[in-house]
Amino acid sequence: MDPRHSHATWYGLLGPVEVLRGDTALDLGPRQRRVLLTRLLIEDGRPVSTGELCRDLWQGSQPAGAVASVRAHVSRLRSVLDPVRHGRSRLLVNGPGGYALRVPREARDTTRFEESVAQARDSMRRGQLEAAREELGGALGLWRGEALGDAADHAFAIREKARLNAARQDAEELWATILIKQGDLERAIGAAEGLTLSAPLREASWALLMRALYGAGRSVEAVRQYERFRTMLATELGLDPGPGIRDLHTAILRHDTEVLGDPRPSRSAVVLSDGPDPTTVPLVGRGEETGRLTALLRAAAAGRTQWAVVSGEPGSGKSRLLDEVASRATAADFTVARASGGQALSESHGISLVCPATQLLDALRPEGADTRPDGTGDKERLAALARELRRGPTLCVIDDLDWASPDFHSLLRQLAALVREAPVAVVCALRNADDPAASGLLADLARYGATRLQLDPLSIADVAELLTARGESASPQEAAALHRRSEGNPFTLGELLKLPPDRRVGPAARVPAAVSSVVHARLAELTAPARTMLTYAAADGTRLDIGLLADVQGMPRERLLPLIDAAVTARVLVWDADPDEHGSGRYRFPELPREIVLGTLTPSSRQLLHASLARALADRPGADPERIAGQLRAAGPMAPEAFDPVGHPAPEQGL
Repeated sequence: MDPRHSHATWYGLLGPVEVLRGDTALDLGPRQRRVLLTRLLIEDGRPVSTGELCRDLWQGSQPAGAVASVRAHVSRLRSVLDPVRHGRSRLLVNGPGGYALRVPREARDTTRFEESVAQARDSMRRGQLEAAREELGGALGLWRGEALGDAADHAFAIREKARLNAARQDAEELWATILIKQGDLERAIGAAEGLTLSAPLREASWALLMRALYGAGRSVEAVRQYERFRTMLATELGLDPGPGIRDLHTAILRHDTEVLGDPRPSRSAVVLSDGPDPTTVPLVGRGEETGRLTALLRAAAAGRTQWAVVSGEPGSGKSRLLDEVASRATAADFTVARASGGQALSESHGISLVCPATQLLDALRPEGADTRPDGTGDKERLAALARELRRGPTLCVIDDLDWASPDFHSLLRQLAALVREAPVAVVCALRNADDPAASGLLADLARYGATRLQLDPLSIADVAELLTARGESASPQEAAALHRRSEGNPFTLGELLKLPPDRRVGPAARVPAAVSSVVHARLAELTAPARTMLTYAAADGTRLDIGLLADVQGMPRERLLPLIDAAVTARVLVWDADPDEHGSGRYRFPELPREIVLGTLTPSSRQLLHASLARALADRPGADPERIAGQLRAAGPMAPEAFDPVGHPAPEQGL
């Protein structure tokens, strides 16, 4: 049963203040009257003096008629809240201590929320996970936006707002915990990612994200999330993670099921179809790069050491291209050794983290041969690598070079100078070839004739070719829509193609869980003002209107532009350069990141954004009426009450 129907009148503070009588929302009047109602509800029946109400409502700068205005607002609230009273109101009363609003606790959404969360905790302790999930889902569904609505930024509301927000964070962490225990890991990951965004320094939220990722078989990603949290904690507060999350990190590295439990199959897992095996799908859009790397292998087989550097943004297909060249090398009787620029788990040294040089040595030496630990000196490690490489045709594949330490970069520079005439090819991959940290190494490799390959986004023709290779028939319009939604990024495209065809593009389109995880991680790296800017930009559309974003946030453009540039650097926004005019272009919000940002907002929060954008647009000279109308429609019940003939909001009455 909807708790709002269990009382004749229902009071809501978990969002913009509302009062419902049955299914009808009462007209609470202008903003100042709504703030007054919130002030009285917070006191839970305790009286508040007229002087205190004046100070709280006008926050120190009271007008001459403040007392009379308060009395007028109280009178109108009485007529709305208690319309059939006989004589003095027993609901909104006035006594020696001031005004008091005597609302039963059980008629408030805050009470219902806290009782439901407590009930959900009790059900979970008894092992009744489905009952706990249902109870908690109802509790979280009571939230309609920011707690206390219009009053949220007033001084009197700070303590109650913090208490309610903390209770909500606890409830959402409980929700993620239940999802993990039920094996609903895709939803658990999404819930935990949202928690790390709303409270980026809260350890429990990051621990839940790590557990969900590990349970979903994404242990490497779980370890990276720990490193992201550790770095953020050190940067923001100068602290180290607590012992609980450190122990969890160690358990993930060791795959310690006593701590983590056995990973449970996801209840939302997609049933595998009879579609093509992903490993048999050809590598599309990389014909030129594959040809150049194949030629490099031929030159290496002839005894001339070859180097290549592959660069491209995350998801551009670097690892897939390395897999392809490794497969061709294996077919040509090369020994293939692979390493990651970051540290990786190694069974041969117990369960520990080893550097890239040791990873290569482990792969090159015969199975069972003694390999020295990382403590071996650099000269000995370099000599050992050079000796192993000269044994026969060898391909070394080094992914994530930009994560490698300066020591490893130095070792590669020395190796390039030492091994000049040998049947060896070394192919390295990194995100940004212009990264200053790798510039010294890349400059040295260039002097030795290293091949440089930059992976650009796939074209619409490449998308169509991939669909054909998968045995799918798609129109040019469908291929173009997939290209637009994926931005030509092979990783994003691959995740979209895992969805049923009707869920990839169009009205029923979904955001793939893996793509959502990536974008949430990028959002977590941004400051709170940058994320706020993105919510306004997402509500406005795909093309960024710099002037509107500055106006609606009351922010000078010189402060706004660094926030936008930070979002571009984080690959949430993109800059589309004008091909006909150097230095010109526009900022754009790609389709999937925009949907993900909008998905972090409650419906009422989105409506409030649209209402603010409508007001800001209406204040512009010569504003486009159609654009304003679109924002007003999207604002729904949060839309400004009226606009004057030229499109400006009508002033509120009774303040």
